[in-house]
Amino acid sequence: MDYPVAQPEDPLAAVWDGSAGSARPLTPAPELSTATLSTTLPEAVNLWRTEELLDRGLSARQILQLTADGALVKLRRGCYVRRSFWAALDANGASRCRIEAYAHRRLTSSTGTYVFSHTTAARLHGLFLWQVGDTIHLTVPFLPSSGGHASDVKAHTRSLAPADIVHVAGHRVTSLARTAVDSCLVLNYSQGLILMDHALRLGASREALELECARLRGAPGVATLKKVLAHADPLSESPGETLVRDLVRRLRLPAPQLQFEVRTRLGKYRLDCAWPERSVALEFDGRGKYFDYAPTAEAIFAERRREKALMELGWKFIRVEWRDLFREQELKTRLLRVLGR
Repeated sequence: MDYPVAQPEDPLAAVWDGSAGSARPLTPAPELSTATLSTTLPEAVNLWRTEELLDRGLSARQILQLTADGALVKLRRGCYVRRSFWAALDANGASRCRIEAYAHRRLTSSTGTYVFSHTTAARLHGLFLWQVGDTIHLTVPFLPSSGGHASDVKAHTRSLAPADIVHVAGHRVTSLARTAVDSCLVLNYSQGLILMDHALRLGASREALELECARLRGAPGVATLKKVLAHADPLSESPGETLVRDLVRRLRLPAPQLQFEVRTRLGKYRLDCAWPERSVALEFDGRGKYFDYAPTAEAIFAERRREKALMELGWKFIRVEWRDLFREQELKTRLLRVLGR
């Protein structure tokens, strides 16, 4: 798994010592004093099935104790993750880890005919997801008669062509276009629009998407998919920009130009949304804009420098934050005032 390495302080280190490269048990913690630990769990491994832990010399009681003590976290039935590794993950990393745990658990209990699909495939493709849960979506050849899937797993049976299946991070996953289509069938409009904007930006063919939408006529969720495709635009570069652009449309305001380029004395700058005939720019100020790519002070300085250069040319700015998306009347009033309407 391509996630942060385990943090230095690891409760498992009190039980196993792999530093010497051999199976050399440390003196067990008091609660494990009767255990004989014959093997070492390698630090590079963070996910284990129950049988893997048993094969390395742990008993079922010891696994339960390590879980209760917090050294291991049980992600799903029969699959555990190192606690220090789990604690270092952000929300997206944790969601990805849950997918990896499902796949690891299924290595010995499945024929491998399933394909990760819908929003699970979207996570693996790296598509933007907004307020989407961790349900694991699979597309399978058929549904088992009973007891085939855990409560957090949703299985689908719509047929897949060979071109609909790709390999991502070692997993069988629906293609980018198929993932975008399927996801919109189970998401609401705003969630689907965010995902579709990103899919188009990553290269999904609008023609292929619209063809698939036509084939799905009458299927559950296809009305949302059709509406999403009608308004999707790859020029929006973040979830916030997508929602702002769509809000402007819904408020029946003049459509802005996206990623509009302006030449200043400091060079060229792009504006998220612009009405160049009125020299008005609308910019979305999400937290990620300042925290993801540069130190806060440096990013804010660069942004102020950019804005000053644009204002010298007569540009006026409207800055929108997440909370403004839910204050529609207030935002419309602000926009109308600045646009002079």
